[in-house]
Amino acid sequence: MIVDDDRNTVKLLQTLLELDGFDVVVSARGGDVVAAAEQNSPDIFLMDYHLADMDGVEVLRQLRAHSRFASTPIVMTSGLDVSDEVMEAGASTFLVKPFEPGELPTLFNRLLAG
Repeated sequence: MIVDDDRNTVKLLQTLLELDGFDVVVSARGGDVVAAAEQNSPDIFLMDYHLADMDGVEVLRQLRAHSRFASTPIVMTSGLDVSDEVMEAGASTFLVKPFEPGELPTLFNRLLAG
């Protein structure tokens, strides 16, 4: 599941991930993520730190508090280095933007392998 409110970023990432065989679900609003996740059961989240309606760290905390997603890999991204904050909140890893989108499949497969 991609959680980001930047349409251009989402479109690019979705296309690249789908070409690599991933099924992609998108949520542009942080407030919709938990419900969308319950409905779609994503194996991994790629979430921006800055969302239009709420802080990505708050969404991260909500997912971690949910028994179904407590151990689901969550990759947080931001143009700012907020790695300490997101890792303390429970992110699996952090990527500073801009990152190389082509590296995501390898990262995702590594996180999913556990």
